[in-house]
Amino acid sequence: MRVIEGGEEILDIELEESLLARNRELAEKNRKLLDEKGVTAIDVMGSIGSGKTTLISQLVRKLKGRRSIAVIAGDLTTTIDADRIGREGVQVVQVNTGKECHLDAHLVGKALEEMDLDAIDLLFIENVGNLICPGEFPLGAHKRLVVVSVTEGPYMVVKHPYIFLDASVAVINKIDLAEAMGVDPAKLEKDVLKINPSARVVRTNALTGEGVDEVIQALEI
Repeated sequence: MRVIEGGEEILDIELEESLLARNRELAEKNRKLLDEKGVTAIDVMGSIGSGKTTLISQLVRKLKGRRSIAVIAGDLTTTIDADRIGREGVQVVQVNTGKECHLDAHLVGKALEEMDLDAIDLLFIENVGNLICPGEFPLGAHKRLVVVSVTEGPYMVVKHPYIFLDASVAVINKIDLAEAMGVDPAKLEKDVLKINPSARVVRTNALTGEGVDEVIQALEI
């Protein structure tokens, strides 16, 4: 057994690998259940304040007339995001992770048990606000959507490359503030495509709904 010591933190590599492997197994179980029920799931990731909840609310608003939608809202302790999305009149399950910085497949599996999957065909999973940990923990979703905003600065993408590796769609949000922030959305888009050339990149102002239709097209939902 190899142990790495770093300051006061001890990381057991075998334990970590076992944890990730178990998460993958549970993610596959979640995916199988979703497929059996005919539900398409989207894992929505991004930092706190990037606009995940606002974007999901806009997506729900535009799609609920033709899709049956539910949302799993992940957060450390509050129900703020779930309450906001719930106002759109869709089924919402809150998952509080406590001190954990991401959702995992086990927690999502428990949330799925609380949902009426026969009544929906589209599920948004709002991950905890973080651009590091969620990337390592697949949840069983069919697609992954990463939201970044220009207010996070010009280096957000290059500083957090791993979260984009498996992204189906990357959203560059709050483009109305780009000039004020001195951030070039085109450069952020190039940074994303350098990391993941197969990703679809969409620029949005989620607050007004600008670009949301393009997000729907990119996700093919």
